[in-house]
Amino acid sequence: MPGLVVFGRRWAIGSDDFVLPGAFELFVRLVWWIGILVLYTVHKGQFNCPGGGLLHSYLLVLIILLASIICALSALVYISMQGTISNPGPRKSLPKVLYTRLLLYFPEFIWAVLGAVWVSDSSVHCEKTVINAIIWTVIASWVIIIFTIIGVVIVFDPLGGKKTLYLTDGVSRNLESSQSGQLLYNVKSSATRVWEKRIRLLCCCIVQDDDHRVAFTSIAELFRTYFSDTDLVPSDIAAGLILLHQEQDKMESCPKEPEEVLCHSPSSLVTDDLDVELENAAHYMLFAAAAYGWPYYIYTSPFTALCKLKGDCCGNRPTDSDITGSDRHNFHFGSILKITGLQYRDFIHISFHNKIYEIPFFVALDHKKEAIVVAVRGTLSFEDILTDLSADCEDLTLEDVLENGFVHKGITQAATYIYRKLINDGILNQAFTIAPEYKLVIVGHSLGGGTASILAIMLRNSFPTLKCYAFSPPGGLLSKSLADYTKHFIVSVIVGKDLVARLSMPNMEDLKRRIVRIVANCNRPKYQILLRGCWYEVFGGDPDDFPTELDGRNQEALSQPLLAEESLMVHRSPSYNALDDESHQNSPPQYPHLYLPGKIIHIVEESSSRRLCSSDIKYTARWSNETVFSSILISPKMITDHMPDVVLKALNSLSQEHGECLSCQTREYTPGAV
Repeated sequence: MPGLVVFGRRWAIGSDDFVLPGAFELFVRLVWWIGILVLYTVHKGQFNCPGGGLLHSYLLVLIILLASIICALSALVYISMQGTISNPGPRKSLPKVLYTRLLLYFPEFIWAVLGAVWVSDSSVHCEKTVINAIIWTVIASWVIIIFTIIGVVIVFDPLGGKKTLYLTDGVSRNLESSQSGQLLYNVKSSATRVWEKRIRLLCCCIVQDDDHRVAFTSIAELFRTYFSDTDLVPSDIAAGLILLHQEQDKMESCPKEPEEVLCHSPSSLVTDDLDVELENAAHYMLFAAAAYGWPYYIYTSPFTALCKLKGDCCGNRPTDSDITGSDRHNFHFGSILKITGLQYRDFIHISFHNKIYEIPFFVALDHKKEAIVVAVRGTLSFEDILTDLSADCEDLTLEDVLENGFVHKGITQAATYIYRKLINDGILNQAFTIAPEYKLVIVGHSLGGGTASILAIMLRNSFPTLKCYAFSPPGGLLSKSLADYTKHFIVSVIVGKDLVARLSMPNMEDLKRRIVRIVANCNRPKYQILLRGCWYEVFGGDPDDFPTELDGRNQEALSQPLLAEESLMVHRSPSYNALDDESHQNSPPQYPHLYLPGKIIHIVEESSSRRLCSSDIKYTARWSNETVFSSILISPKMITDHMPDVVLKALNSLSQEHGECLSCQTREYTPGAV
């Protein structure tokens, strides 16, 4: 629902968000009140000890104060339970009750101070049980007060005052156009500054230079653009994701035509091609995973990795000229050796240098496949996250290939950095001098997959036989023309419902509008959605059939937004180019549609389990296309399906299964002795 407005400003909390925290505090207060009441009743008439008179008054006032707080909390929880997310009308009296509850904090604070003074007074010699009870009462009061302050800080919206003015319907109508435009500009500028401060705070532990400052501003503008056109609070988004997940599961359980097929014809050529690519992908995924260094190695072998690495930390290593960047105790390089199974002499260059737009990579000789492998690391640091989030588009002009194409700005700059290192520093020349007959293969996972793809495009003219394997690359990477061009030499591998492979600004805008639509039209209170949703995510079962205002409407009416839906959308987002706006028809969109690179192999579970923990998983692989990844899917596995160990496990499973099938066929057609 729209953010709660109290004290003349908007807060990042809704009037229906007090049910669960209020109920928890109400339970604590009831137990507390009953305990104090029992204590007072049992010791009534026994307060003749030194300081007992003050104790009697303290307990009596505390009982009355707790009873008042319990009444206020009961009213707060009851009112907060009324209505729906988009219908706050039944909760219009909640601010008054909230003011009452907040006022009760003042006497509670005073009484907590008095209690602390009383128990610290050495002249008090009352019964130990009573003193301990007062001590716990004081502690409980201070804990609740501190958590309340933390909660207020969390839900504080720095733009609350300006948003309240901006979101008022009558303001833009009463102001002249110039005043309205200036007001909108001020709100946007303030929002960008707030997001920039938040990003700087999150990245306070890294050294910041001009590149960082430019990235902070760009990312702040992106977040401001994305979140500026809705009036949702975080719990609304959580409820929307829960509803979308259950709606998605209901749709998947219905029989329908498959969106993807294994091959376009019964010809075995396509299947054989897929099997070959899967075998190659399983092999090169080891290099992409190894680029993560010791964090990946320890993550996959938590009990033995450290012991193995310690044994190698003092061993031989390439000369210092072969390695750039910091690698304390040789842990990164030792992990790469363990994961890939290569020897020291097989590495041409290793870079652990990591800054924004400059990510680690290594170049090695793969004698098994007779390839020179360039492996690019994925996201592993704050600098990498900033590179990921620098999602503006820029032109990539390639001579004799395409006139132009749009690409992800941050990832393109990372690819340019590696390109200059490989070419200008003569790294590839050195590699091909050692192994001139080898082919060039570029691999990477996640951010590394996106960087590897753009790097492959840059190197394609110089190395026509180049091949690239991009594992779980970002979805918003290349324009359609570039994505089609890369189908000749790039293979992307996506597992399941991987979120990153579906991430792009248009997809995020689509997700936002799907959340707004389903939240605005659900006729259930938010607390019911959250409670049932948590049960569904943890224990499973059938998706809840939540009634909505969409039920019973004809198809034509479904295409029009409902009043509740419109109330949650402040204005059209300029980042969503699918929405027509006369003022922007002749200008290019800020975030155009970008796609996955190359041909796409989509790996899915045969008997997909929604639960995070499942054993004996079997996978199937199929050729897919970019339209399958045009919408973000909500699932508990949307994050785990992106992890490099899951991708490697799926590829190894398919490769092993294919090898077993070949063995069976060989035995079947080999003449045997009678």
